[in-house]
Formats: sequence, structure tokens, C-alpha cells
Amino acid sequence: MASPTLITPTATNLKPAIASVRSKPSATVITCSAINASSPLPRRRELLSLTAGIAFLSPAVAAPALAATDEEYVKETGVVIEKVRKTINMDRNDPNVADAVADLRETSNSWVAKYRREKALLGRPSFRDTYSALNAVSGHYISFGPTAPIPAKRRVRILEEMDTAEKALLRGR
Repeated sequence: MASPTLITPTATNLKPAIASVRSKPSATVITCSAINASSPLPRRRELLSLTAGIAFLSPAVAAPALAATDEEYVKETGVVIEKVRKTINMDRNDPNVADAVADLRETSNSWVAKYRREKALLGRPSFRDTYSALNAVSGHYISFGPTAPIPAKRRVRILEEMDTAEKALLRGR
């Protein structure tokens, strides 16, 4: 059912439509829908094509921080692997353990933040193993503190994941 104030895009002769609604004798509500016939409105199809063209041609303003190159990923992942090995192999009585753990957490957080959103890296074995090991190390130090030693079983598993991640990096995977 069409309303008297409904304007369709195919209408060529547009006239102002005025509807008066009287709810009380003292108050009058007037709805006015008037369009100047000398300046036609763009049609829906024209508007959508113009919007799509602008969206397609305009550069992305807020692109996430992505890895610049594959070499950068390999280099930074190698640095993270070495820090993990160095940190979990430190003696618990070493006075630098807390600083090393804090440095590892900062490095691992920045590595994860940088690479976890990259679709190309999510399927790589090097990414999967490094991420899993970082999760285990971070979870341990968050739960038990920076000076608590990592249990032997967990340490062996983390080191195995680091070895497989490093081998996968060398193979380009």
C-alpha cells in the first residue's frame, strides 16, 4: 500500500505533498515533504556505484601494523626463541632472573601482538610452536612469579617446541 508522501525513484514530476493531521482542535501537526523538481536527486543505483567507487579507490586509513617482510618475521622469531631458551635455563638464584623474565614478557607480548593477526603466518608450524611455547612460559611466570623455576616436564616440552620452531624457520615454514 502506497503512502501519499512516498516518493519513488522513478517519479518524474514531483510535487510537494502536504498532509494535515488534526489531533486536537487547538494543535495541528503538519507533515511536509517537498522536493524541488528543478534539481533531481541521484538515483539509488548512481549513489551506490559512486559510494562503491570511492570505497574501492580510497586507500585504507587505519591499517593494522603488519610484518614488513618474511625476513623480519624469521629474524624476530629467532630472537624470541633465543630469549626463551636463555631465560628458562637461568639459575633460579641468579639475581638477573626477574629482569630477564620482564624482558622476555615484553618481547613476547610485542611479538604476539605483531604476528597473531597475520593470516599468512597462522598456519606455519614455526608460528604455532613459538606461540604455544610463549603461552606456556608466560602462563607459568604469571601464575608463579618471575623467580619460580619451571618444572622439568614443562621445560622439556618448551625446549622441544623451540627446537621444532627453529627447524621450521630454517625450512621457511
